[in-house]
Amino acid sequence: MMSEWHWEVTVAVFLSLLAYAGATHRAQRRYGEAVSVMRTASFIAGLLFIVIALNGPLHLLADRYLFSAHMVQHLLLTLAAPPLLLAGLRSSLIELPPVLAALLRRLTAPVIAFASYNAVLILWHLPFFYGWAMENHAVHIAEHLLFLGTALLLWWPVAGPKLGKEGMAPPVQLLYLFLAGVPMISVAAFVTLADEPLYRFYAEAPRTFGLSPLADQVAGGVIMWVPGSLVYLLAITVVYFRWAMNEREDPTEGVQDGTV
Repeated sequence: MMSEWHWEVTVAVFLSLLAYAGATHRAQRRYGEAVSVMRTASFIAGLLFIVIALNGPLHLLADRYLFSAHMVQHLLLTLAAPPLLLAGLRSSLIELPPVLAALLRRLTAPVIAFASYNAVLILWHLPFFYGWAMENHAVHIAEHLLFLGTALLLWWPVAGPKLGKEGMAPPVQLLYLFLAGVPMISVAAFVTLADEPLYRFYAEAPRTFGLSPLADQVAGGVIMWVPGSLVYLLAITVVYFRWAMNEREDPTEGVQDGTV
């Protein structure tokens, strides 16, 4: 099958894995904390989703032929990889200088994380900016980095380790996850219900796979709408049952340093 490989992505993922291994080794030596197999597997799975999204057949289809493939790529970068990466972390693995630690706490505050991610999501699906990214490789790379970076911020309040004394209470996490999916549904509706192709790049792309530009666009909007919404629903379910189990074990226990 047609494929395209970017070795810089592979190198970045490999370096991330080495950094994770080094952090887990330091934490075990310094604090006597061993990172569980489940956390390690979650982090590796997140890295694999990044490789799948940015290399191989999916990347080629998204870059040259199908808007719908591009939406699958974006979902992997924003809704699959980030929560898995964060679920692989513990607080003891994150050692930052005080200034950077304070900045990270501010950026992962729920309001800022929510606003940052959804502003990026909406901006890059406007036809002008979407076309700019598709016609300029450097801009496209920046777009993907912004998607991944702001998605990590978005998921941190519910999937990442606590950065301060207080975490987000489970009921607030449930509301946060419900609201987090609303802008995505709005963008998906905008794309799906459009009467004509919104993105010139895909309107002019080779029709190798038999889909008309409008049918491809509708398929992409539905992919964003349905599977994307299901990811948020799954996260809500996980948070709810984690909350219920914690309450059953200790009704007086506070918010745990858990992960989705």
